[in-house]
Amino acid sequence: MDGVPGASQPSVEPGGTFTYDFVVPDAGLYWYHPHVMSAAQVGFGLYGALLVDDPSEQFKVAEERVLVLSDIDLTEQGTLGDPEGGGSTGMAFGREGNTLLVNGKNHPRVTMRSGVTQRWRVVNAAISRFFNLDPGVGIRFTKIGDDDGLQEYSEELESLVLAPGERADVFYTPDAKPGTEYGIHAYLFNRGFGSVEARQGEDLFTIVMADTPAVTPQPHPKVTRAIEAISQSGATQVALEFGIEQMDDKTFFYTINGKPLAAIPPLKAIVGETQIWKVTNTTPWSHPLHLHGFFFQVLDKNGKPRRPLQWKDTVSVPFKDSLAIVVKFDDRPGSWMYHCHVLDHAEGGLMSAVQLSRPGEPPPPLPSEHTHPTEN
Repeated sequence: MDGVPGASQPSVEPGGTFTYDFVVPDAGLYWYHPHVMSAAQVGFGLYGALLVDDPSEQFKVAEERVLVLSDIDLTEQGTLGDPEGGGSTGMAFGREGNTLLVNGKNHPRVTMRSGVTQRWRVVNAAISRFFNLDPGVGIRFTKIGDDDGLQEYSEELESLVLAPGERADVFYTPDAKPGTEYGIHAYLFNRGFGSVEARQGEDLFTIVMADTPAVTPQPHPKVTRAIEAISQSGATQVALEFGIEQMDDKTFFYTINGKPLAAIPPLKAIVGETQIWKVTNTTPWSHPLHLHGFFFQVLDKNGKPRRPLQWKDTVSVPFKDSLAIVVKFDDRPGSWMYHCHVLDHAEGGLMSAVQLSRPGEPPPPLPSEHTHPTEN
């Protein structure tokens, strides 16, 4: 029930229904969205958060919030912008909306108490925009979790950067004077050519300090999680190269290992197999690699797991750079999609599938309903 037409199930047609029946094995913040015309539908607002709590968690904070970050493109008349605006050039860059949203609202105001720690669960649901959040003067984020719940140990961050599809779990303690207000600023993030030039960031939302006496901030709870590094012994090496090409008519398309979308062969995997993917990005834009169905660990330039250890399903491969991940495929055979979570890039060619089979069994059949997994 992975929700990808042509890869794991038929699409839910207009007027039709489909019941998703599943178990949530891991605590954390997740999200859902369609994979049919996904850039347009997600860009128009069809997404939501799914918060899975762990009843055994020992730490508590006074207040918790779920923050769904996104943007939307609106015309001067207040109607939805053209999801195909800019043609293939817009696709190559990745279309960003002109209106920032937090939980569906533009520039909302949020009341907090000075000195009282909040826990923020944050997801970037934008189709292309990277969010780079500034916590305010003299304040840091204490990050305790990532895509699949809590991480190995907490870390202090002067800013919080989320690529499309990524999540974060952070503590935040405002210390401004009661009765004042300030903005949480979304700085521009350099995700490649044209993303920061002649542009400005803006306040994402306003924090209004309650006109009540400030309290003395307490140390943040110590949060840890036992995570073992995936063994790389005997791992299969997989090389992926993300590229971009231009046709004679000046239109662009993305490639994986030099092949356009219709010709990209699926990756093969066997249940129990460990694979190390080295992803080389030759394009002038960053690409958040997202793997359906499985969590992985990100490796540093020396091939060691990044610390603190985290379970990820989305990680940004910087432009003109490379990045490696290690993943172990457990017993869930089938066709599992991987793609760039800049959804315009995915529809432009940066997507394919992993065909996972059990030992001695043939791989699952290739998608048959559609030749393009995200469009009717």
